[in-house]
Amino acid sequence: MNRLYRSKKERMLGGVCGGLGEYLEVDPTVIRLVWVVVTFISMGAGIAGYLLAWIIIPEEDTSGAASIQANQETIN
Repeated sequence: MNRLYRSKKERMLGGVCGGLGEYLEVDPTVIRLVWVVVTFISMGAGIAGYLLAWIIIPEEDTSGAASIQANQETIN
């Protein structure tokens, strides 16, 4: 199952657009451009949405994933 996280490698500010891009399997630049357009059309509501997503979406845990994979390899 694919989970939504803020990206650590595709990050410009908070990693929200990078994480959405990885989750949707779309280039994060496309997500960023859509977000900018929505922000201009909605007169700034996109900024509030980004900040809310930054708070709600957890950050990608690369160290935890590596330790789980290492534990599974030692069991097998």
